[in-house]
Amino acid sequence: MEDRPRTISTTSSTYTVSFSSRSYDRAFLKTLPGLLMIAEIVLGLLVWILIASTEYFSVSAFGWVMFVAVFYWVLTVFFLIFYITMAYTKIPQVSWTTVGLCFNASAALLYLLASIVDAVSINQAGEGTHNYNCWVASTIFAFMVTLCYSGNTYLSFQTWRARDQGP
Repeated sequence: MEDRPRTISTTSSTYTVSFSSRSYDRAFLKTLPGLLMIAEIVLGLLVWILIASTEYFSVSAFGWVMFVAVFYWVLTVFFLIFYITMAYTKIPQVSWTTVGLCFNASAALLYLLASIVDAVSINQAGEGTHNYNCWVASTIFAFMVTLCYSGNTYLSFQTWRARDQGP
């Protein structure tokens, strides 16, 4: 495929779109936000795998925990791919610092609530059973994911504040 810019004209404006297969940012994975996103993906995956491997449907509260875990896991994978491929540079009209701040803050809050629900619901299983052990582990990992999203929220806030205050 040819890597040359294409010009697109509409009745109101003209803009150039570049289709390059080489625009990706591996360095993002070495930054603190990138490392936190990887941790969120791994720990979030553990949360929903541990719950999904049990009879979670017998305790309705785990439906909420599963929703939060799977929903934010999918979105975090999406944002990681979005940042690595630098797709956000193709859409400069969107305030990505604000989007990142809102995403991380909502994830931290909802994961905190899901972690608490997870912890409170553990007593529904008998101690030492497969369900009990998995639910305890999922609670620990859910609180760890909450810490990761909280850290990313703080970093997103710092970036957002620096961007809005300007030089």
